[in-house]
Amino acid sequence: MEEKKLYNAVRKTITLGDGRVIEIETGKLAKQADGAVVLKMGDTMLLATVVAAKDAKPDTDFMPLQVEYKEKYAACGRFPGGFLKREGRAGDAEILVARLIDRALRPLFPSNYHAEVYVTVNLISADKDIQPDALAGLAASAALAVSDIPFGGPISEVRVARINGEYVINPNFSQMDQVDLDIMVAGTIDNILMVEGEMKEVSESVMLGAIKFAHEEIKKHCAVQIELSKELGKDVKREYCHEENDEELRQTIISELYDKAYAIATSGTMKHEREELFENLEAEFCERFTEEELEEKQVMIHRYYHDDVVKKAMRNMILDEHKRLDGRKLDEIRPIWCEVGYLPGAHGSAIFTRGETQSLATVTLGTKLDEKQKDEVLVQGSEQFVLHYNFPPFSTGEAKAARGLSRREIGHGHLAWRALKPMVPVGEENPYAVRVVSDILESNGSSSMATVCAGTLALMDAGVKLKKPVSGIAMGLISDSETGKWAVLSDILGDEDHLGDMDFKVTGTRDGITATQMDIKVDGLSYDVLATALEQARKGRMHILDIMTQTIAEPRADYKPMVPRIQQIVIPQDMIGAVIGPGGKVIQDIQKTTDTTITITEEENKGIVDIFGVNKAALDAALARIKAIVAIPEVGETYHGKIRSIVAFGAFVEIMPGKDALLHISEIDYKRFETMEETGLKEGDEIDVKLIGVDPKTNKLKLSRKALLPKPEGWVERERRPRPERSERGERGERGERRERRPHHDHKEE
Repeated sequence: MEEKKLYNAVRKTITLGDGRVIEIETGKLAKQADGAVVLKMGDTMLLATVVAAKDAKPDTDFMPLQVEYKEKYAACGRFPGGFLKREGRAGDAEILVARLIDRALRPLFPSNYHAEVYVTVNLISADKDIQPDALAGLAASAALAVSDIPFGGPISEVRVARINGEYVINPNFSQMDQVDLDIMVAGTIDNILMVEGEMKEVSESVMLGAIKFAHEEIKKHCAVQIELSKELGKDVKREYCHEENDEELRQTIISELYDKAYAIATSGTMKHEREELFENLEAEFCERFTEEELEEKQVMIHRYYHDDVVKKAMRNMILDEHKRLDGRKLDEIRPIWCEVGYLPGAHGSAIFTRGETQSLATVTLGTKLDEKQKDEVLVQGSEQFVLHYNFPPFSTGEAKAARGLSRREIGHGHLAWRALKPMVPVGEENPYAVRVVSDILESNGSSSMATVCAGTLALMDAGVKLKKPVSGIAMGLISDSETGKWAVLSDILGDEDHLGDMDFKVTGTRDGITATQMDIKVDGLSYDVLATALEQARKGRMHILDIMTQTIAEPRADYKPMVPRIQQIVIPQDMIGAVIGPGGKVIQDIQKTTDTTITITEEENKGIVDIFGVNKAALDAALARIKAIVAIPEVGETYHGKIRSIVAFGAFVEIMPGKDALLHISEIDYKRFETMEETGLKEGDEIDVKLIGVDPKTNKLKLSRKALLPKPEGWVERERRPRPERSERGERGERGERRERRPHHDHKEE
């Protein structure tokens, strides 16, 4: 009987420039989803699925896309942490990958498609040297490509790193310590959609080169997906109707409201006043309809008014008159004021205000015990520097409760962290754990870039030896494909972000870029336009940096009085155990008696000891204890020791913690003692002794108390004759002949 095959798998492969192969398989797993693929590279496997509702919910006028990325601990043979030992809610790293996928996919769904779409990407097998985040966007797009869900892709995402001056696609974990540029790039076969990453002060031309290099690889990935979609007959997508339209109503709104909206846009009013004027204009138009009519037409009126009137009025004003909503020139930065040391109780603090955007940043310094611990599926370790970003509703005047941390807050905080990370000293350069918190108090455009600026100021206020100050700016682009007009905007407002074709954030020092994030919403953006935007951004960053350094030009010479102090010393690796003691007894006693916190890290055959105390006296006391433990006794030095035990031939004296030495009975005094009882010494006595020698074979220490006493009058030191070598005592020499012994003195012969 012929066995019936239960699935029909279709596979396609992509070969990278260095010969590595990416395999895309569909038709084997998760067949009830609208689209599902397994993407494989080496031992890494990602299962991507996509499901869309058959119709949109009533009155939905946006794209309800939900992207989830999860890494399974079983993928690399690990148990999850915690009491339950199972995967929980998505961690920050997983949310950041999901955001990368979302930002690339979302602009490509049809503007009138409003059905709920759920994209899920799971890491189901892991190669510990392959970075799965660089493959997740390709997997998600491939799942859409093999479905009938309307989508303007396919897309792909790749990581580009620069190693020794050469660009590399999707480098492994083991290569990342060599890179000076690390960016993720997403795009279609024709256009770049999204860029995000970090750099070590590279130039604008280097970053542009990386984007171009990425796009050439992305084109190959998209071509394979198009081929797969056609082979499965999924190049024809499902039909849908998610919007009702009334063309007569649209034209009425445009003809009656456009000029009035244009006048509001060009009035140069502030954010809330401008929003109120726009809302009143829409409300005034709605008054002509009855409640029944309005219930039917409200959604259409709102859509036509915002898309065809307000948005177009603001865009045309910028393109035609080079005039912006708040009256600024295209490359003009809003007024800035800064202040440091605003919070007297914080280790460091700063306020950065640019226009209607304001960040209050704080810095807290701690010990190694305060470092962030990472226990992800593929990444474990700790982070000495962390940055957290909070965006409360009151910052935009919204009357609602703050309900936990949003994905947006995680993403914006991560971008600011990347911007500052290359400049924050870590390791031996800085013994402190560093936490920066940015609380956004006002927001109208680029609060993440305000966080970078406020974070820089707060770090310098705290006395952290920042290598160089960092500033950041958000750029925008307005373009018209029909007329060919375009305008690059510096320091964009929130409204300019929403109505524009590009949101482009750049951070850096005077010497180069440290981080970037770019979302492009328009087709056919040329690299010339991008180069212009980068150069305009560089000038804007320099302007902002000039104002920041007028407030504080360099880190404070010392930490503030309330900052606990850290003393760091290096000890031999074989002395770590002595400092810790059996069961931690020694180090716990030092911490308890000196009121300090002590951490020991083993690095490259040495121990790094950090002593964290509230005052100098506590630090000095703990430091003295540790130095005494690890000190090496020196011949000729005098020590104050304690007698640990008495034996027949002398006493054992502890001259350093854990180091005993023999005080022989003959070295106690110039007198001759027959027994130790005659010396008067007993266990527990504290005496001064001198180290007079170290046995070269046993490393045993020899002490003398006699050497510290004055010599008795008339004392003559006996001359000690050196003991003859074995060969001189009649032992066999090198050739084996027996040497002549000296004759014994025989009294009888005399």
